[in-house]
Amino acid sequence: MTGETIPWPAVRMHGRSTQRRTVGALLDRLRTHGAGLVVTGEPGAGRTTLLTWAAGAFTAGPVLHLTAGPRTPPPPGPGTHTWLPEQGADPHTLLETWRAAAGGRPLLVCADDAHRWSPAARAALGAAAGLLPGTGRVGLLVSVAGHRPIDAEFARLPVLRLDPLAPPQAAALLDEATGGDLDPAVRAELLAEADGNPALLLALVRRLSPAELRGHHPLPTPPADAATLAEAAGGALTGLAPDEDTRALLLTVAAAAAAADGPHVDAGLVHRALRHLRPGAPDPAAHVPGPLLLADGTLRFRSTLVRRAVHALAEPGRRRAAHRALARVLETDGHRLPALLHRSWSLTGPAPLLAGRLAAEASDTAAPASHRLRATALARAAELTPDGPARAERRTAAAEQALLAGEPERARRLLAPARGHAAPAAVRGRAELVSGLTELRDGPVDVAHQSLLLAASLLAAHDPGQAARATLAAADAAWAAGDLTACLATLGTDTGPGDVVRDHRSGMRALLEGRLDRAAAPLGQVVARAGTDDRPETLLRSAAAALLLGEVDAARRAGARALAAARHLGSDALVPQALEYLAYAELRAGRHAQARAHAEEGLRTALRTGRRNTAAHHHAALALAASIDEEPDVVARHVDAALTTARRHGLAQAATLAQWAAARADLGRGRPLEAADRLALLVLPGPRRGHFAVWRLAVPCFVEAAVLAGRHADARTLMGDFADWAAFGADPQSVAQLARCRALLAPPARADALYRQALARHDETGGDFERARTALLYGKWLRRRRRPKEARDQLGTALAGFECSGAGVWAEQTRGELRAIGAATRGTGTGALTRLTPQQLRIARQVAEGATNREVALSLAVSTRTVDYHLRKVFAALGVRSRVELARMVDEAEKTAAELRGTATDPRGRAAGL
Repeated sequence: MTGETIPWPAVRMHGRSTQRRTVGALLDRLRTHGAGLVVTGEPGAGRTTLLTWAAGAFTAGPVLHLTAGPRTPPPPGPGTHTWLPEQGADPHTLLETWRAAAGGRPLLVCADDAHRWSPAARAALGAAAGLLPGTGRVGLLVSVAGHRPIDAEFARLPVLRLDPLAPPQAAALLDEATGGDLDPAVRAELLAEADGNPALLLALVRRLSPAELRGHHPLPTPPADAATLAEAAGGALTGLAPDEDTRALLLTVAAAAAAADGPHVDAGLVHRALRHLRPGAPDPAAHVPGPLLLADGTLRFRSTLVRRAVHALAEPGRRRAAHRALARVLETDGHRLPALLHRSWSLTGPAPLLAGRLAAEASDTAAPASHRLRATALARAAELTPDGPARAERRTAAAEQALLAGEPERARRLLAPARGHAAPAAVRGRAELVSGLTELRDGPVDVAHQSLLLAASLLAAHDPGQAARATLAAADAAWAAGDLTACLATLGTDTGPGDVVRDHRSGMRALLEGRLDRAAAPLGQVVARAGTDDRPETLLRSAAAALLLGEVDAARRAGARALAAARHLGSDALVPQALEYLAYAELRAGRHAQARAHAEEGLRTALRTGRRNTAAHHHAALALAASIDEEPDVVARHVDAALTTARRHGLAQAATLAQWAAARADLGRGRPLEAADRLALLVLPGPRRGHFAVWRLAVPCFVEAAVLAGRHADARTLMGDFADWAAFGADPQSVAQLARCRALLAPPARADALYRQALARHDETGGDFERARTALLYGKWLRRRRRPKEARDQLGTALAGFECSGAGVWAEQTRGELRAIGAATRGTGTGALTRLTPQQLRIARQVAEGATNREVALSLAVSTRTVDYHLRKVFAALGVRSRVELARMVDEAEKTAAELRGTATDPRGRAAGL
């Protein structure tokens, strides 16, 4: 083997933090041991970029870039480029050569695109990889394509897969490639078309002219044509189908997937269609080519990009024949919608009769089909329809289904022609309604408000029911913006039939006008419908109405039913909204762990379905949930994410909740001055006061912070408003909180009775966290009055409540108060473990018992990222560097605690210190 040294250019990666951590761990290990790793992913996913990054990140020794076969230009990256003969080499000789190149230092060997090597070269590399663990400090990174099975020679190495980029990372890559000089609509379309594939995204940018990128000229249709897909796939298409049978099979699977709800297609359907195309074609299950996977009677491509390229690059006549064969089989089996869709793809040019049949079938709610498939069918029907009102109506219907499927960008693209003045008023009204609903969840809410008002006016004469729906959605937009005047004006007077929309409108208006007696009945009717109506939209209205009335348990029930109904119907766009209501209901009930679980899932689904405004609310809920625990970094991250979207899209409600969370975190960490400053902007009168329906919820936090900060006068100015709010009855905790606030501001002669009154109210309404806060403040007050026994009782109760709620930062405050009066606290005797929050202690104990991070996450109903965060904190707090050290420390601490309990417990079994 010979080699040449090559320079190291700068490498920038977007996303891939998990993969970089995995590779970084391998590089760290090379300081003491040998190791290997296979990096795989579909074509264009960035395997070469990751290897180049690893070569640049490795500083402990030299880097070798290994290539088999004829010499090629050296790849980018630091190190020496080395060639391996096509006929292979003795693995022991390879290792000796590598060790000699290392010169006594650790060595990293990078083998990119090893799947293209000759079998002999792969065998030599694989055998050498098997010898790595016992041969010193040599590391091997092997890159292989993910559109085919990983070669058997590398089966003994662990595998690291590169998945598609998440939308934020893909957007960052696109902005870097274009300098940010990109029309927003074009940006959204390119991101949707690339579907997280970096190479395809960059190929799309190269295809478009500057005028097209800036939105001055329309984009080509489709944006990713056959040539663009082939460019992104690169050499992955070479030798993909060595014979006619394989070529026909791949094309048929790719064609079938176009009308499927996911990547999987029925293997029997493919086989029967193949027999129409090629009589005597073999059963695909008998021999599955490398690009396909067969599982549970279904076939799918290993790579989405390769599937799209196979379909786009096929000769048009062959492609139409494949769709025609699939249509014949599906018609025989009675699957009318996919059969019509395939039949439509077998035609060219307008086909009004088939378009009508396809649109009718896609609009039939009794037909079994997902929203995504209906959107595809209606969009295709529009393509086959001559230009005119029918075409605009079908595009609008397709946009409605795309929105329900969680594809807002696709809905926006479909709507653009239908919103023109040439379309009938009813069609334009439906288009404005869909547009407004799209912006309500994923755009500026003031724009949503105007679109929805226009929709209501256009629909009033043609569809009063939809007009009423548009009006209520416009009120939702004004509510999200915090515009009370616009909200009241939009709700207007009560007209129309007594359905859920009318009841919700009249109840909301009465509530905003302060007339609870007139709000309770109509909103109660909306809540009651949760027991008789299975439609997710109605159930979501029921959950919202229950939250308005302060009926937290009813909100949880309606939200859970809405979630189940949305999932059952495949309404992906409604899932994050249902989880939002569930998260807020759990927060109102003081169940922060459950709120976090709902909000974490809701955030993932909101981002996946393109609902950034809903995602902002989930970030705010996660910030509130984390604010009671010792997680300032987590709180700050979610607050920043929520405020970024809230400021851009005018989300006053989400902004207020996020800012409240930041202030509550300050208060819990003993920073009342900072908390009071933050909260003053939200609750005191003025132009920057928080959302009209939310700021009162933050008043108890402000009063506590203001009293501790010496701002008694500011706190007193809010007591009248908060008393009215408590009397209003929309927040079950507010009566107890009002008594607590009065106790904080009262002279000593009255404070004692007010604290006791607050605790009694808490006992009536429940809520461990809020009761514990009152007990903590009462305990502090008693300690300052030199009443240590009573203070210890209240502080002990507060500590139990905080631990039950997972409120680690508040529990630590309480332990400090207990120590100040000389009382033992739970955890005394466990040594260093007392420095952990309750959540950290639970995680430490489970990890010490051998649980993986994923198992801990499932047990505690949190994400693995949360477990990772806490475990890093545990390691830092305890000064340990491995799970083995942690297990040893936990075991020793638990034994010590058991011994202390045995000597510090009286005969009645009560701890001597309590």
